[in-house]
Amino acid sequence: MHFYTPSKSDDELYPGGSFCSSPMELGRLYSSIGSNLDLYYPPNKRPRSILEAIEDEQHYQEPGIKVLPDECLFEIFRRLPGGKERSLCACVSKRWLMLMSSICKDEIERTTSFAETVFPDENQDIECDGYLTRCLDGKKATDVRLAAIAVGTSSRGGLGKLSIRGSNSVRGVTNLGLSAVAHGCPSLRSLSLWDVSSIGDEGLSQIAKGCHMLEKLDLSHCSSITNKGLIAIAEGCPNLTTLNMESCPNVGNEGLQALARSCPKLQSISIKDCPLVGDHGVSNLLSLASNLSRVKLQALNITDFSLAVICHYGRAITNLVLSGLKNVTERGFWVMGAAQGLQKLVSLTVTSCRGVTDKSIEAIGKGCINLKQMYLRRCCFVTDSGLVAFAKAAVSLESLQLEECNRFTQSGIIVALSNIKTKLRSLTLLKCSGVKDIDMEVSMLSPCESLRSLAIQKCPGFGSSSLAMIGKLCPQLRHLNLTGLYGITDAGLLPLLENCEAGLVNVNLAGCWNLTDNIVSALARLHGGTLEVLNLDGCMKITDASLVTIANNCLVLNDLDVSKCAITDAGIAVLSRASLLSLQVLSLSGCSDLSNKCLPFLTILGQSLIGLNIQNCNSISSSTMEMLVEKLWRCDILI
Repeated sequence: MHFYTPSKSDDELYPGGSFCSSPMELGRLYSSIGSNLDLYYPPNKRPRSILEAIEDEQHYQEPGIKVLPDECLFEIFRRLPGGKERSLCACVSKRWLMLMSSICKDEIERTTSFAETVFPDENQDIECDGYLTRCLDGKKATDVRLAAIAVGTSSRGGLGKLSIRGSNSVRGVTNLGLSAVAHGCPSLRSLSLWDVSSIGDEGLSQIAKGCHMLEKLDLSHCSSITNKGLIAIAEGCPNLTTLNMESCPNVGNEGLQALARSCPKLQSISIKDCPLVGDHGVSNLLSLASNLSRVKLQALNITDFSLAVICHYGRAITNLVLSGLKNVTERGFWVMGAAQGLQKLVSLTVTSCRGVTDKSIEAIGKGCINLKQMYLRRCCFVTDSGLVAFAKAAVSLESLQLEECNRFTQSGIIVALSNIKTKLRSLTLLKCSGVKDIDMEVSMLSPCESLRSLAIQKCPGFGSSSLAMIGKLCPQLRHLNLTGLYGITDAGLLPLLENCEAGLVNVNLAGCWNLTDNIVSALARLHGGTLEVLNLDGCMKITDASLVTIANNCLVLNDLDVSKCAITDAGIAVLSRASLLSLQVLSLSGCSDLSNKCLPFLTILGQSLIGLNIQNCNSISSSTMEMLVEKLWRCDILI
């Protein structure tokens, strides 16, 4: 037995001399708490002498294990044989849970019990590969729950992805909870913190110390995190490949520079509305992180200089998103294209940037020779001439989407289509109010044979004349979306349907309330052999006659939406008798003329249905709906 020798520090704790006057007395006291006590304290724990433990024991009046100090419990817990035992102990009390969560994986002492010797394959912890995912929202986000996750997942494959959205207003997540994750989840690869103002640099620093496998970090509205926390992540997580930051007011250039310097695997970065991030941080990041392939910069105080750096150093960038860059001028976007450095750029999205003009967009078309997807949104300084010039220059373009670009006219779009000599397969116009329906001669224009998908949504000026012209220019359409074009009529849509030589597969006419049964009849007759999806939601003039035509002609149709149409029980009966029709999804929402009489017909259709929407069918009773749900138990029914 080793006797404790009083020290000067002990005399300061116990005035008047040492706690025990003789070795024999000390021996008796030591034997009263167990002669086999073996104390070990990790560096981050405050060491306690045996005398201190004895004195604390005398102060406690309650018998049992509760008298043990945290240090003794720590030693017991770290010697538990497996994850199951640790999880059971963590369920005893909040104190035990928090103490258990403070034990790092490398502090757990590996011992082999007799049972494990005899049965080596039983009760073994699953290897921590980090395939478990946990998400905490709002009231569920507390330190105690995080500690429970850290302890519970450690022996069940390891936590790989953690998302915390919001925080409990009374007992919210703090740095303590994140520290528990850092101690117990070394396999963590993805961490998302959204709107968690109570977590700061200390929590991120703990993650950096304990989770060296971290690959993705998502920070949104984290006001307490500064450059210090981001620098810690950079130094402790060299495997980081993805960083998303939004509305983090205290993170700036210094943190980005540390990431670029210490994270060579960084491939994707998104920064939005971070006022301290400027040209210095963006330029350092792009010049040092040579493997960046996806870059998204939104609402930042950067200038033309950053775009010049992008085109010079961003040779690996394939996807680029630029939004709300108010200080970037026409020259910045022009240089980005004219420098011809973005040779691998495949997708470019530009939103609300004043510097995008006719001149700069033409330069982008010429300089980015592999650009396949272009998305322009709210770029009000681009006109028809810029669109036509871009269409001629972008030799690899496959998809073009224009949203709220109100200076484009019908003439510009038609001419641009005829000038695209490349592989354009998809064109989308959304809320472009500058498009007006005018007559225009297109016989001299070259058709766009490659176009397969056309979406014109909520463009109120787009009418029948425009559709007829597009039909002549785009004979190989397969997908057609005309949502919200309430001005078009049967006569305007018919030429387009007649000119589609390849056969339409997906047609969306939602909100086109002037269309009638006649156009549905023509659609079914011309394209019934290829049509798979048809949406007539809100077409109030569509009646049972359309369902008769569909039942007789649309042999491969699997998704039909006739919500808010003038459909009755008789129309559903016709569909149920169509032997060649095999619908999988049927939407009847808001069809007020349907009644309880449609139950047997829907039951027959339900043999093939996997989705049925009968919401807001007010003439169908609740008992009928319940009966339908019972009969069609394999079908997902919205009632």
